[in-house]
Amino acid sequence: MKNNGDVLKLQCLKCGREYPLFPPRHKCAKCGGLLEYVYDYSELRDKLFFEGPLSQWRYRSVFPPINENRVVSLGEGGTPLQHSKRLAEKIGLENLFFKDETRNPTYSFRDRCASVMVSNALDLSYFSVLCASNGNLGASIAAYSSKAGLECHVVVPAEVDEGKLAQMMIYEVDLIRGGWTIEEAIKKAAQVESETGWYQATADLNPLVIEAQKVISYEIYEQGISPDFLVVPVGSGGTIYSVWKGFNELKEMGLIDSVPKMVCVQPEACSPVVAAYNKKPVKVENRVKPRTVVLAVLVSNPVYGEKALLAVEKSGGSAISVSDYEVLKAQRELAVFEGLFVEPASASTIAAVKKLVIQGVINKKEKVVCLLTGSGLKAPHILEELSRRKRLEGFETETGAKEEILKILREEPSYGYLIWKKMGKRITLQAVYQHLNQLGRKGFLTSYSMNGRKYFRITTKGRKALKALEGLKGI
Repeated sequence: MKNNGDVLKLQCLKCGREYPLFPPRHKCAKCGGLLEYVYDYSELRDKLFFEGPLSQWRYRSVFPPINENRVVSLGEGGTPLQHSKRLAEKIGLENLFFKDETRNPTYSFRDRCASVMVSNALDLSYFSVLCASNGNLGASIAAYSSKAGLECHVVVPAEVDEGKLAQMMIYEVDLIRGGWTIEEAIKKAAQVESETGWYQATADLNPLVIEAQKVISYEIYEQGISPDFLVVPVGSGGTIYSVWKGFNELKEMGLIDSVPKMVCVQPEACSPVVAAYNKKPVKVENRVKPRTVVLAVLVSNPVYGEKALLAVEKSGGSAISVSDYEVLKAQRELAVFEGLFVEPASASTIAAVKKLVIQGVINKKEKVVCLLTGSGLKAPHILEELSRRKRLEGFETETGAKEEILKILREEPSYGYLIWKKMGKRITLQAVYQHLNQLGRKGFLTSYSMNGRKYFRITTKGRKALKALEGLKGI
């Protein structure tokens, strides 16, 4: 494999301090800034080569050097760029495309960075790989570690899509509980790394992730499309920054004339980057315990938040939030009109495009690429919700669900999971917590902690509201 190490450095972009290329580290010891692999593009242009079929490793000349005999691959990359016709017509666009990352070996874009990081771990003679993940990355690292014969340890928060957790478990990984949020899981992973010396493959703690994901842009370039807009679901902010960096590298090396406008999409219940974008000066703020069905991007304190804003700002793009209802509607439309079943985070890009077309930000002639990051099969709670819709029509309305919760709590105080079970699991656990939070804000419930659990109790106001509802129904 050709070595580009002489045109590359691992550097803090904040203070300029340089570090050895390997092992990868994410934060500057001097100023705390994020580290990034930086290229001399004038030199890299002369060393640039694309060899082999359209796949992840076709672009190894723009990766940090890894011994080709140590490459761990399951056939990742080379995903199709689908041209939408029926859904595009419904939205009002002539040039809508989907970069379909569900075609990767474990059905998500994270296979790209898993391949590079596990290859690097093998190259550096590690025996164990560690990552914190709320879904896709954990499944990917588990699969590639199995392929390489390395031990795999995944730190998971409480809220993980069951399908992704099942993927991890089939590879017999060591699952470590890391608190309620992905932020707590990442903190735990950093602590475990310091105690064990295992290879750190957490997306926010390894700059190789940016390098692996940026080649999505190289693929789009070679697939012959020059997007006006590229729409990306955003959690920690690393993905949108990755694809922006890829297009920026292509521009720096004279292969394209301009970079697409980057559109950051987040769920309304968890949109710190969008909130920051809409303020001047921009600043990413933390949000506490957000609730949304879009679990893949449930990140309230994004490590790459400022980088995501940089990508949006430098490209002349925008940031927009979408509701869970808009996401689920877009998910159904993508399946019905295009035959693509994706997870909610992926569908959020379609929801965003619809809003931007209505707002006049995107016109019908412009070329729009939506990044579909993961398969809908990884989120079984969505399948359950879809399959129950007919049976529950007329019952599971917003008011109906809240009324049932109040009835349960009228009998005795309870906690979220038990309430969900008493409701027969007819809606998702996430939806139960959303209703509990809304009822609490209206003063119908109070909460308290006992034995490590959060219990809910109906208030006098809640009892009166329930009695009024029952009176209206003649119960």
